Amino acid sequence: MRWQQLFADLQAEFEAAEAAEEWAQLPSRARAETGAVRLADRLGGALGRRVSLRCRGAGEVAGRLAERGPDWLLLEDDAGREVLVALPAVLAVAGLVRATAAPEAGSPVTVDLRRVLRGLVRDRSPVTVVLDDDGVLTGTLDRVGADFVELAEHAADDFRRAGAVRAVRAVALGAVVAVRTLAPGTA
Repeated sequence: MRWQQLFADLQAEFEAAEAAEEWAQLPSRARAETGAVRLADRLGGALGRRVSLRCRGAGEVAGRLAERGPDWLLLEDDAGREVLVALPAVLAVAGLVRATAAPEAGSPVTVDLRRVLRGLVRDRSPVTVVLDDDGVLTGTLDRVGADFVELAEHAADDFRRAGAVRAVRAVALGAVVAVRTLAPGTA
């Protein structure tokens, strides 16, 4: 009988020490998990909500977070226009909620910024491109390369026609902060 009690006490001590060790590791485990969260995933918890992004070269860009990708965010601004924001240009975010989205699973097809910009090329809508040096270009996206986007510059209130194009400019993809879609007739 004494042996069973001794074994039971030893087992209880072992379990208590193991539980204490687990509790001691919880803060470092939580810090490690938080340290692995990317900004895109953190923003994913705010999908459908209003956020304000402080962006290099563009200042504050605010609106309802409609979509997110690995290196881009899509906002709908107060005027109902879509604004595509390059995630590397984001300096700070306001309006986050407590929730964080789960990291996107490793899909064989990644919808990155270049792929989204190619969709705008197919759409042929006039856009305003905000650059990281505070520059703003207006026109229609013609093509997207490995590290650049080509823009046919024309007035925001015009369609892309040969007579309306002032110049064709290649813009380094890393310099693109935001792309705002425009409807012809708007500025």
